[in-house]
Amino acid sequence: MSQAIYEFPLNEKVRTYLRLEQLFKQLVHANSANESWQFINFFSSLFTLLDLLERLDLRTDVLKDIEQHEKNLVIWSQHPNIDNEALQASLQKILRLRESLKGNKKIGADLKEDRFLASIRQRFSIPGGTCSFDLPSLHYWLQQPSANKLKQVNTWMLELTPIKEAIEITLSFLRERGRFVQYNAEKGFYQGVAEDKNELIRVFSTTDQGYYPMLSGNKYRYAIRFTLFTPTVQGSSGVDAVVPFQLACC
Repeated sequence: MSQAIYEFPLNEKVRTYLRLEQLFKQLVHANSANESWQFINFFSSLFTLLDLLERLDLRTDVLKDIEQHEKNLVIWSQHPNIDNEALQASLQKILRLRESLKGNKKIGADLKEDRFLASIRQRFSIPGGTCSFDLPSLHYWLQQPSANKLKQVNTWMLELTPIKEAIEITLSFLRERGRFVQYNAEKGFYQGVAEDKNELIRVFSTTDQGYYPMLSGNKYRYAIRFTLFTPTVQGSSGVDAVVPFQLACC
């Protein structure tokens, strides 16, 4: 049976974190890139990520989360059955991230000032705007030895490492707050009440039964409705049967 986890954020901050996580995952693939189209995809994801970072003041939110993680780890260290070695490793990583974020200027500022990136960035917003006649400088760069290109990619990514690691550890702690519990959605519908600290709803559901979950609501109350990928002949997209699924409130 094929299954997947669907994640639904209950506030704007977590929504942004999930978007950044997805973009960072796309950027990581550049480490094994060897074709021109792979590097073009890297630039496209990089500029999308920089657009998102420039619109938001993430540094303040991320620092608050990192400092809260530090406090939680200190509290957990008092537990007699805690893996102290793993806890200390996590604590040291968090302290390093906190100092790195505090010492940095605006996230992505150096990338914004990079002459080559600045010269090609605008064209990436134009459909098909990365042709050689649009961006000869890009196509010159793409013809350089792979080792040189990968070295440059790693240099660009290095500036984003602190925020990438901070997002990863924050979402890791968030996901670990919830444990999956089995439920049934009568006629494909389930309604729940969110607790004060809930920021993320995770749904574990099959992917081979022709339906997928959709969530609506807010930080107080939410509803999950399972929807047919292919509507019926009558045009209905609702599921009439009982749908078993697992739910984690984080």
